[in-house]
Amino acid sequence: MSERSGKTGSTRREFLSKSLVAGGAAMVAGKAAAAGDPAITQVQPWAQMLGEGVDARPYGTPSPFEAHVVRRNVPWLTADPVSSVSFTPLHELDGIITPNGLCFERHHAGIAEVDPGEYRLMINGLVDRPLVFTLQDLLRFPRENRVYFLECAANSGMEWRGSQLNGCQFTHGMIHNVMYTGIPLRLLLEEAGVKTSAAWIMPEGADAAAMTRSIPLEKAMDDCLVAFRMNGEALRPEQGYPVRLVVPGWEGNMWVKWLRRIEVGDQPWHHREETSAYTDLMPDGRARRFTWVMDAKSVITSPSPQAPITHGPGHTVITGVAWSGRGAILRVDVTLDGGITWHQARMSGPSFDKSMHRFYYEFDWDGRPLLLQSRAMDSTGYVQPTKEKLRELRGLSSIYHNNGIQTWAVNEQGVAENVEIS
Repeated sequence: MSERSGKTGSTRREFLSKSLVAGGAAMVAGKAAAAGDPAITQVQPWAQMLGEGVDARPYGTPSPFEAHVVRRNVPWLTADPVSSVSFTPLHELDGIITPNGLCFERHHAGIAEVDPGEYRLMINGLVDRPLVFTLQDLLRFPRENRVYFLECAANSGMEWRGSQLNGCQFTHGMIHNVMYTGIPLRLLLEEAGVKTSAAWIMPEGADAAAMTRSIPLEKAMDDCLVAFRMNGEALRPEQGYPVRLVVPGWEGNMWVKWLRRIEVGDQPWHHREETSAYTDLMPDGRARRFTWVMDAKSVITSPSPQAPITHGPGHTVITGVAWSGRGAILRVDVTLDGGITWHQARMSGPSFDKSMHRFYYEFDWDGRPLLLQSRAMDSTGYVQPTKEKLRELRGLSSIYHNNGIQTWAVNEQGVAENVEIS
């Protein structure tokens, strides 16, 4: 086992040695002082006047004190923001549902603003009856509500060769988790009558990139949705308004947005976005293909580089999220010392297949430096691997499907940093 460390340049032995020295430092716990506290003794501005009426905010927005809770991009990642990504602020969220306005974005040709009155969905190819649906046609089909995570295949991709981005928003923020309302794709395909020779479908987007991916017919008939709502409201334009495909547990680029056509065929199409991109390059130069499923993964969202410990030593809450494209998350373990000892985290909230799960671990922090990690296990028994183990298998050339264990180093002041230990 190597003693290499990430950005800090220190070894794990040095880190833990420093921890023992710092452990004796006493810090004052952050408790509000009742006596003389102006927040208690003075009448605050909001208690001295009438507020806005019920018609002032017809579509509710967060408090202005939460203005910092936004999606963010990394400008140097791509040449132009119209074909780029913005990241979900995981460190600012709790529970398992991502607010619609904070769901990460990934476009290949910018946001398409589709007029719902002009919207059409075509099903063609190896079917008995080629069909075209309007949005109103789709709304007359039986619908279902399901909670799923959507993760980009490149989430954590910049971390393949070592710690790069200092914040879980940027290392793990190409994911969101919402309740989708939509029609089982199976019903639309059955309406068209799929021929016995059919084995694949190719959904196509209506944006300028005309995004296409090949999907096995078996998956399409199993659990895919043609969705038009997220968290109860219409899809946001950046999420494919008015209709997108939902492909539970599989990489996000297959969830084609602004869905305009589904072709049924007998073999995969091997278009650009499933050959030159979204394939995993191996050390020998060959590329893994059809790596659609997103394996079990977790990350501690607080403390983390964007969410340091500010209250000093004392009772401390660690929280994070875990998910698996193969089922539910049965268990998450947390370590405070870089993997020497592990503690079972407390799961909280509903547990759905192919959905985010929330975990907590509470402890009394004594002010010593920490090496925080989380490790997820899903309902198949799969255990989230270390980054070192992934690299042994796949080398350093790929950027996709990095589900390795993430490490945050927390110093005596509670400041967290993205590091790597092995």
